[in-house]
Amino acid sequence: MPIALDNLRIGRKYQLVNMGEIRQVVIVARLRGTNFQVKDLDTLELYTIEELLQWGIGKDYDIDEIFR
Repeated sequence: MPIALDNLRIGRKYQLVNMGEIRQVVIVARLRGTNFQVKDLDTLELYTIEELLQWGIGKDYDIDEIFR
């Protein structure tokens, strides 16, 4: 079961799976509501959660904390 976006915490690492894409991100800042600025751990690019979910939530959607 995925973590609710309200429960994401700044500085923690998460794995986001959606529409066949797997991204490992760290939460950088909370912007407003359930929108966060995130840093992709593979490419080091900055995104917002809204940008990553803008095309909808697929059947494979999952977000879990990484404990390493």
